Amino acid sequence: MKHLLACLVLLAPCTHAAPGNDAFDAAVEQTFDRYQLPGLAVGVIRDGDVVYTRTLGEVRAGGGDRIDNDTLFKIASNSKAMTAGVLARLVDAGKLKWDDPVSKYLPQFRMHDPWVTQQMQVRDLLIHNSGLGLGAGDLMLWPEPNRFTRSDIIAGLAHLKPTHSFRANYAYDNLLYVVAGEVAAAAGGAPYEDLVKRELFQPLGLSRCQVGEWSRAEVGNVAQPHMRTPQGNRVIREDGDVVPNVTSMAAGGIRCSLDAMLAWMRMWLSPEATPAWLSPAQRKAVWTSHMPMPVSTRMRAWENSHFSAYGYGWRLSDVDGVWKVAHTGTLAGMYSSVILLPDQRTGIVILINGEGEAARAVLGQVLTKQFTAPQSSPTVAYYAAQLEQERASERAATPKPDTRDRTIASARSLAEWAGHYRDPWFGDVVLCPEGDRVRFVAARSPMLAGTVMRVGERWLVDWDDDSVDAEPWLHFAMVPAGGDARLTLSHVDPDADFSYDYADLDFHRTQACR
Repeated sequence: MKHLLACLVLLAPCTHAAPGNDAFDAAVEQTFDRYQLPGLAVGVIRDGDVVYTRTLGEVRAGGGDRIDNDTLFKIASNSKAMTAGVLARLVDAGKLKWDDPVSKYLPQFRMHDPWVTQQMQVRDLLIHNSGLGLGAGDLMLWPEPNRFTRSDIIAGLAHLKPTHSFRANYAYDNLLYVVAGEVAAAAGGAPYEDLVKRELFQPLGLSRCQVGEWSRAEVGNVAQPHMRTPQGNRVIREDGDVVPNVTSMAAGGIRCSLDAMLAWMRMWLSPEATPAWLSPAQRKAVWTSHMPMPVSTRMRAWENSHFSAYGYGWRLSDVDGVWKVAHTGTLAGMYSSVILLPDQRTGIVILINGEGEAARAVLGQVLTKQFTAPQSSPTVAYYAAQLEQERASERAATPKPDTRDRTIASARSLAEWAGHYRDPWFGDVVLCPEGDRVRFVAARSPMLAGTVMRVGERWLVDWDDDSVDAEPWLHFAMVPAGGDARLTLSHVDPDADFSYDYADLDFHRTQACR
């Protein structure tokens, strides 16, 4: 009884008898080994009780410090549900309404279309219906660190051209969550990071979550992101002594431990535990299907899904006839997943500090099936094989060009196109000779710096930092009627992450190289 009470009250890392624990262990260990992960933390909650936790690997590969239940991970886009939670609390407090115009709180807010600017409501910021293309403007957020501010995000939106009509199409975006964080700050009378602490962390006891600027040494036990190399997992983009208050915070910048994420899930699955935190009306609003989403082939095959939609910071769907509320989080070297089955009062969280896209998908599916279709005896090997087959088909359909036969582009070959260029939302880049090569350097995104390479009759940029894993083709043209040169970019790899939104860039030369 003491053991049970400790689990319920403190959400301690308990593993008392529960159906499927052996299966959980097998799935976690097989996933960890198959995908050669540097670190992994997994937890399961049911009926308000933590029934399983498991941690494997290291905070930093080869460093000796083990992952545990208090290790902080970047939860990436699982931060969006927390931003939505802050807004819902402000609605409960009467400080804003979901259908308030965004311009009521941010008079400087502009979309490309003035009518959309006028019609955009607070709720629209959260449901990916703006008409912008997939990941539009994400180069103002990532790769981090960069020099874009939240004011830059708001100003840049006016220059991003829509690809669809407003409210007519689902396309995942991050910029409008940054705007949502600024709306919350304006309505709540405090900076976004202070609101998160006041409205979420403090009342819910999420002491092992961090937002805003903080000291790595004082907080301690912070997982570092990794990329996989032939020599093993290597740390990338390591935190400095002070972790900054990044511009992307409201869209994907919060960090939490396994135990803190279990407490966060418990609040949603067992509202009676914290009845004063959010009203039933706002709980319903957050988990209402506000924007239809497509049901993917994988969802039909793996989960027998029939519907998919976006709520406020959550994805809603069905799996084997069971209601599912979930989200994923993806940053360079960090992956997370939160899966809730509200009608079963069951939740699963997965935190990974390495290249874990496939691992997250496979492990999440196996653990979910333990509750929705236990008779199916799901295995890691089965879903991993299915995923590998799916991705092989995708690669065959959209193969990546072979760029191994590349040479350094000479200054002479690019003399006609060299110069300083400007895009209205991304800002300035320099494309000028440095010694015997030509360099591409972005003024406000220092990680986007590299050497121009020639592949046949084409040019691409080979980024200096290999964690920037999406190379762009460079396309040049002369602007008609006496204009200067124009530069556009496109992905070399058609499957590159959508947040490298090269297609949204439109550079025009402003001056010659000095």
